[in-house]
Amino acid sequence: MDEATEPVPFEVYQEGVYLHGTKASLAVGEMLTPGRESNFQAGRLMNHVYFTQTLDAATWGAELAAGQGRGRIYVVEPTGDFEDDPNVTDKKFPGNPTRSFRTREPVRVVGELTRWVGHRPEEVQTMREGLAALQREGRAPIED
Repeated sequence: MDEATEPVPFEVYQEGVYLHGTKASLAVGEMLTPGRESNFQAGRLMNHVYFTQTLDAATWGAELAAGQGRGRIYVVEPTGDFEDDPNVTDKKFPGNPTRSFRTREPVRVVGELTRWVGHRPEEVQTMREGLAALQREGRAPIED
């Protein structure tokens, strides 16, 4: 899990491996549970835990998450049933090419990717500006 890997949109990181991008500092064995504050919408408690199978989506999560410190990407293990993330599946992309999922069950941290390549700073800034515009226009609802 220490090989530096550049994110490629829609490319599965490793079959059967799930990732969670955040700025939170987590320990192996820690459980991510619903009811925590959103990484992307201040003051909103989430009903689900979100995760992905693509390094690209996890990288965006790590880079865009609220909070201080560096972005982190954790290898996680769902402990129960999960479903496609309806915020991207068939809304932004046909099907689920981002391989993004959500669950109401705990998700266990089983490792951390310590060497990964982020998006270019101008890409991150463009994404932040686009998300901020959607928020201002009231067009950034999270279906949770």
